Amino acid sequence: MAKIICTATNDLTYDQRMIRICSSLAKAGFEVLLIGREKHDSIPLQKRPFQQIRLRCRYNQGKLFYLEYNIRLLLHLSRAKYDLLCAVDLDTLAPAFFWSRLRKKPMVYDAHEYFTEVPEVVNRPLVKAVWSALARFVIPRLEFAYTVGPQLARIFTERYGTDFTVIRNLPSQQKNAITSAASLPKRETNDFILLYQGALNQGRGIETVIEALSLLPHSVQLWLVGEGDLSIFLRKLTKEKRLQDRVHFLGYRQPEELKTITPQADLGLNLLENKGLSYYYSLANKCFDYIQAELPAIHMDFPEYRALQAEHPAFVLLPDLAPAPLAHLIMELSRDNQKYAALQAACGVAAEALTWEKEERKLLAFYEEVLG
Repeated sequence: MAKIICTATNDLTYDQRMIRICSSLAKAGFEVLLIGREKHDSIPLQKRPFQQIRLRCRYNQGKLFYLEYNIRLLLHLSRAKYDLLCAVDLDTLAPAFFWSRLRKKPMVYDAHEYFTEVPEVVNRPLVKAVWSALARFVIPRLEFAYTVGPQLARIFTERYGTDFTVIRNLPSQQKNAITSAASLPKRETNDFILLYQGALNQGRGIETVIEALSLLPHSVQLWLVGEGDLSIFLRKLTKEKRLQDRVHFLGYRQPEELKTITPQADLGLNLLENKGLSYYYSLANKCFDYIQAELPAIHMDFPEYRALQAEHPAFVLLPDLAPAPLAHLIMELSRDNQKYAALQAACGVAAEALTWEKEERKLLAFYEEVLG
């Protein structure tokens, strides 16, 4: 039985993508270990069909965190036994590459995003230069890599000369049997619930949504599922706009609980700002989560969403991220029952086609090729 070690920098609890990937590999007969990091507010890990460990760091953000984590990961891998290493994103690439070369073991690069083009990096020249140098040195020397969407695969292949396979971050198939979820806000009969699920971070358009809410009727409510760097700021903004009774912060939720929350909303939101190529060429997992829950949604008019909409018209596109046009589109969808019903029907068709059960075949074929 081949042993695969996957390395990430998050605390693993809410990483739906890696939970899916590692579960599929374990189900196929591989011995899988997923490595992450333990934060001061991390909750105990749930039992999964694969092994999980978290490395504890003194520093939790910034340059010192990445330096410390990579050193700890380097030391941990020096004692580990494995047949294949998978580095998840650029921030765990160096230790995995070092030990794969030294021990002559195969390695996979899993590019979850365009790391050097995320908002936290793209406007910091020195930080971007360091990560870009690492990418230019390592990625062209790799034989096996995959990413989440066709546009990113094309860009990476052209830039680094390494062929990138596309393995989309699709959810498992589920039927919309809504069960009760704990601690949800009470909703009135005529409420129209907007849902954003994911990190409350820079460039996610959440501030614009809150601004737009001021232009909409009181019956339009906003549920924010997740936390992040802007958690405190967004709560302050909500208070300043006197929207405390309409903006509900639901905090972190387990992936299993999300499946009960998402179908209870009326409109999903995925409003990335064009602050770097990573966001512009993104294909977020929440897009597919909304579809699987048969939840119409608004996405930005970016290339991947435009291409997906041409195949599955299950959502609408927003050309410009500003409060007024966003409020207008939300109002239209809340009142046009015919258009909303058409979007929901398209979600049902797309939900049958866009499932992890189908996408995992590509994943398993990829790893079988790597391990030869």
